[in-house]
Amino acid sequence: MGKIIVNETEISISRINDEDYICLTDMLKAKDGDFFITDWLRNRNTLEYIGIWEKVYNPNFNYGEFAIIKSQSGLNSFKISVKEFVAKTNAISIQAKAGRYGGTYAHKDIAFEFAMWISPEFKIYIVKEFQRLKEEEQKQLGWNAKRELSKINYRIHTDAIKQNLIPAEITEQQKSFIYADEADMLNVAMFGMTAKQWRENNPDKKGNMRDYATINQLICLSNMENLNSVFINDGMEQSKRLEKLNRIAIQQMSVLEDIEDREILVDKKD
Repeated sequence: MGKIIVNETEISISRINDEDYICLTDMLKAKDGDFFITDWLRNRNTLEYIGIWEKVYNPNFNYGEFAIIKSQSGLNSFKISVKEFVAKTNAISIQAKAGRYGGTYAHKDIAFEFAMWISPEFKIYIVKEFQRLKEEEQKQLGWNAKRELSKINYRIHTDAIKQNLIPAEITEQQKSFIYADEADMLNVAMFGMTAKQWRENNPDKKGNMRDYATINQLICLSNMENLNSVFINDGMEQSKRLEKLNRIAIQQMSVLEDIEDREILVDKKD
């Protein structure tokens, strides 16, 4: 469940069948005067648009019932609720939800058309805010994916350490020293300092230096963990691994930053 704010109106967004649905009930709060969703739904233009959308996206739409409903549109006596419309036509474009986040929700395509009934200006702003929300979600997905990749590669890295660097019959504390030593070797190669040095330089920050790393740094660090596990399995001593990984970090970060700079320049030209 997400939310956007349009003209000081908070509007809920829900995922239904893996699609974005926007709360029409919330959108109504931005409308001046008395206005109801049933007023919009009884309109012939509204019904024609919904009918076309359902034809494209809903193979189970009941066209027979829909034709009867549409034939009554425009009559003063005609009125239909969202629940009744969905029950008769098996529509998926609009949904009536109960519970804490209850209300009438419509697929974003339909909700943007509904926004025109509020005002053209409102439609422009709701589309803009919705797009901003989607961009933020994509950025967060990218960040989370990089963090998960880093965790997986960390497991590969620690397994290589366990199999090749940890002697048998030592204490858990001694094992942790070896893991920490290898992690710090990567920290030095990537960030130029150990975890302890970072904490001393950043006493007000919580977590560790990896929590504050950029996406490019996490990508590079993930690659280095993979490479270090290979180097460990090959029997390369730590000092040589450190030197080699540092060179790789410099080279990869240069490539990643160069790609990002070029993408920024292209965006500016567009």
